[in-house]
Amino acid sequence: MPITLPSFIEVERMGQTLLRMSGISKRFAGVHALKGVDFELESGEVHGLLGENGAGKSTLMKILAGIHPVDEGEIFIEGNKVSINSVKDAQTHGISIIHQEISLVPHLSVAENIFLGKEPVTKTGWIDWKKMREETRKALQQFGLELSPEMPVKKLTVAQQQMIEIIKAVSFRAKMIVMDEPTSSLTEKEVEFLFQIIGQLKEQGVGIVYISHRMNELFAITDRITILRDGTLIGTVRTEETTTDQLISMMVGRELTQYYIKDSAPVSGGEVVLSVRNLSKKGVLNDVSFEVRKGEILGFAGLVGAGRSELMKCIFGLDSFDKGEIRIDGRPLTVRTPNDAIKNGIVYVTENRKEEGLFLIRSVQYNITIKLLDQFIKWFRVNARFENQKTRQFINELSIKTPSPDQEVRNLSGGNQQKVLISRWLATNPRVLILDEPTRGVDVGAKAEIYAIMNRLVKEGVSIIMISSELPEVINMSDRIAVMYKGGIRTILHRDEFSQETIMHYATGG
Repeated sequence: MPITLPSFIEVERMGQTLLRMSGISKRFAGVHALKGVDFELESGEVHGLLGENGAGKSTLMKILAGIHPVDEGEIFIEGNKVSINSVKDAQTHGISIIHQEISLVPHLSVAENIFLGKEPVTKTGWIDWKKMREETRKALQQFGLELSPEMPVKKLTVAQQQMIEIIKAVSFRAKMIVMDEPTSSLTEKEVEFLFQIIGQLKEQGVGIVYISHRMNELFAITDRITILRDGTLIGTVRTEETTTDQLISMMVGRELTQYYIKDSAPVSGGEVVLSVRNLSKKGVLNDVSFEVRKGEILGFAGLVGAGRSELMKCIFGLDSFDKGEIRIDGRPLTVRTPNDAIKNGIVYVTENRKEEGLFLIRSVQYNITIKLLDQFIKWFRVNARFENQKTRQFINELSIKTPSPDQEVRNLSGGNQQKVLISRWLATNPRVLILDEPTRGVDVGAKAEIYAIMNRLVKEGVSIIMISSELPEVINMSDRIAVMYKGGIRTILHRDEFSQETIMHYATGG
């Protein structure tokens, strides 16, 4: 269905150079994040920005958005040299950014978040709440969202919050919008809707910087793609004149001959490690049953809201359930807390690593070894040698790129943060590893490394449950796929039945 964007988007001149960033350099605590990078954006253009995690993409855009000051270099907007020293400066110049990590204020309403910092006022100077709600209601309708303007943002799904971020960005009369991994939490239908919005923004002359690791998206909507590697500009290419292999080679400095690494034989008739029977939770899960075998990767597919993450949180003891049974090695298991699950070899890597998984202001070592305290702390004495040895082991085994084990996790790239989180649970020697969106926001190089880790683990007899919204990923890495719909398992597919069409058929209620 066609959409009409709000009338507050106005761009007077088409086809001109909106933005030119020249010789941009930036350092953080001894790390040279950007090294003389050049970047241009034209009006009515979607310009892809590609690179491994830590390549400098987000840093470059945060400089543009006024979040980080530039160390060296110049910024020109519509031919005029400008200084951007704050987010307010960026907004004044028509720059809006949609961050990879959602930056809405949870306890404020949808309307308050959209108009934060630009609230309409009455003639007497008070906030015009009625106008704010009316304008929000119009914007929500135009974007196809059936939400109340007064609903607190914390009650929205991640996908709904992402759409609110987009509405907020558009509402700033933006000439340029930076979208950093905007589809990471969206369903295919919502992605299609977003692409419609981007198409209309292009027609109105808005320039869009599109950061994504999803090659199919870059080829679908971008006009040009700029590639960064280790803070350096590698080159800019026209999308229609390049290929996926060329982009990957430019991005990682080598060819990835094997992307999905799944060389172990499909498991059939093996030992059942984990069994779930008739698990139910009112309004969330409906009579869910499945089993996982030793050395198997069982994929879970489904649309946002199908209940995949909710199911895994019940199994791991993060949430309660009304009825049903969980068995490990055939014996009933009572899971009231995550510690109950961990003691029985079940661990869970959350999809939201920054809010639910990692201690961001603590070190790599702290994050890896936090679940091993009883092994290296005895009678108030710390076995530092053991702790250091374990940390080094996982840094090496998972190729975690960090200056030292003492580096704060928040300073690592997304891919390396994910590997730190996986390391924490691997250190407990799990029997069942639950991975919830394990490669979300991770570049192709780090994805390949995570797939290699999964492949090694199943060969060692670890059972893996993988939730993924990327159909190529779940198809290529799974031995079987459970497809969920509205809180229940619609079907469980074997490898000879895998196809995107079949999965989507069941995921949409077929």
